[in-house]
Amino acid sequence: MKILIVDDEMLALARLKRMLNTLGYMDIVECQTPEAAVELVRQFHFDLVLLDINMPKTNGLELGYELRYHRTDLAIIFQTAYSEHTLKAFDVGAAGYLIKPYSIQQLQNNMERITTERKNDATFRLMSKAGESYYLLDPKEIFYVKADLTEVILRSLKGFSYYTQKISDLEKKLAAYNFLRIHRSCLINLDKIKEIKTIEQSKLCFFFHDITDKVESSKDGAKNFRNQFSL
Repeated sequence: MKILIVDDEMLALARLKRMLNTLGYMDIVECQTPEAAVELVRQFHFDLVLLDINMPKTNGLELGYELRYHRTDLAIIFQTAYSEHTLKAFDVGAAGYLIKPYSIQQLQNNMERITTERKNDATFRLMSKAGESYYLLDPKEIFYVKADLTEVILRSLKGFSYYTQKISDLEKKLAAYNFLRIHRSCLINLDKIKEIKTIEQSKLCFFFHDITDKVESSKDGAKNFRNQFSL
């Protein structure tokens, strides 16, 4: 995996590179300015960018948009000392989000998820049924999953379709594709989230890009989401 790390602080770059080396990642390029990052991504193929959000002269989120404009398949892990950018980061298409100071274990978890997703991405599909029609769905096409007895309902742009598996079993398969359980009967695709609102009893309501549906978390699901993203 070829990795680009972008941070305006030399000490932060050095620390991150040491952590990545410890985890076995050696093909690493460093830079300190957005201009250098754009030029590198335009000239060379990178699998992943670890990008600091708070840099002088630019916002890391805006830089993330520009980098993905040049390389749509580029995975980005944002890093920042603040949690308020979480939703915007996933709007960019973030593969991960690290709150400074993060541990090597937190970094490893993000790296392993991306590696697993890339290994499975070309082959893993879900064969679902809607009436007499069958759909072969890429996990990236699915907005959310709801339990329905011994089956689940998959929501995609094709509509609603059924997949014969318990939600607890499907949760394990979709973990590598950025799905999170926000209710005992519901999984959501974090990459599809457009907006999040707090509703009664501190629960959360999730809205999605491209569809008008909304889904609500349980109290425990909201707590799990907030804990994961330090909200």
